[in-house]
Amino acid sequence: MKRESSGQPRRGDLQQPVSAGIIAALVGYTSAFAVVLTGLVAVGATPTQAASGLLALCLAQAVGMWWLSSRYRMPLILVWSTPGVALLAGTDALDGGWPVAVGAFIVAGAGYVVTGLWPALGRLIARIPAPVAQAMLAGVVLELCLAPVSAVKDNPGAILPIAAVWLLGIRFAPRWAVPAAFLAAGVVIGIDMARHGTTITASSLTPELTFTAPQWSWAAVIGIALPLYVVTMASQNVPGVAIMKSLGYDVPWRGTIVTAGVATMAGATAGGHSVNLAAISAALAAGPPAGPDPRRRWIAAQSAAATYVVLAIASAALAALVGRRPCRSHRDGRRPCPARHPRRRARRRRDPTPGT
Repeated sequence: MKRESSGQPRRGDLQQPVSAGIIAALVGYTSAFAVVLTGLVAVGATPTQAASGLLALCLAQAVGMWWLSSRYRMPLILVWSTPGVALLAGTDALDGGWPVAVGAFIVAGAGYVVTGLWPALGRLIARIPAPVAQAMLAGVVLELCLAPVSAVKDNPGAILPIAAVWLLGIRFAPRWAVPAAFLAAGVVIGIDMARHGTTITASSLTPELTFTAPQWSWAAVIGIALPLYVVTMASQNVPGVAIMKSLGYDVPWRGTIVTAGVATMAGATAGGHSVNLAAISAALAAGPPAGPDPRRRWIAAQSAAATYVVLAIASAALAALVGRRPCRSHRDGRRPCPARHPRRRARRRRDPTPGT
């Protein structure tokens, strides 16, 4: 790559890594932020606490990416654990409610730190057979993958337009398929709100961190922390290292995993469940779309970090928007909308203590 005499890249040299980082952040965020909200609510969070968790994750990822890319000059992308939050979405709230879930998130983060400092443990996780890890992941996400198909029966007018936009995006602009489907979902929700006179209060649009004092229980460690740790390591961190290696980068294992663990622990009391190395999103920021010079692709991670700060500011508004998504069964009064009130009966029985 041609450079100016100062050794700094020209402005035109920055366009590809900057845009690649923005795309990586947008794809990672829009493809799973609604699942994050659903998973956190399933283990006892209120909608306000779930929105706080989304905000905390964005900020923790941004800080972690900025530090790693500055320190190692590599396009190291951090994301939340989508398989982990999918696991949470299928978990009932435990005795102790949200505070014990927060304690479990801290335990999982501590597990990442120990794994980073103790390479033998990382090698042990890497020895989990790929079919076993894939089967574990499939069991976690199968229900979520089938949810849109089931939702077509209840509300085809809302689901089919979003699916059509996504399919057209996959055909003509694959990198933008998920953000386009997200925008289509926003339009559908907006139309539904206008039709039924639903409004969003101004206070719900302001991002706010809501902290919860963690509590500890063996049930939460076994039922949340351990599965969250295993599924995140086996389906995110280890594959992420392999993908980066295939793109020509030797990931600094200790620094990356310890940073992810510290970020997880830092964001846990505000509701963040897990921060980890990206797998799929890594290819967007570390591959050829981020520019022809691999030595300059670390800028994509910086760009992704800045994008996540912007998304963090918008997190409360997006959480409020998702809370107003159309649900025919809910409007008709036949039964609670399962997407908005996961495990409602279980939470009523356990009466979780609200966060502070």
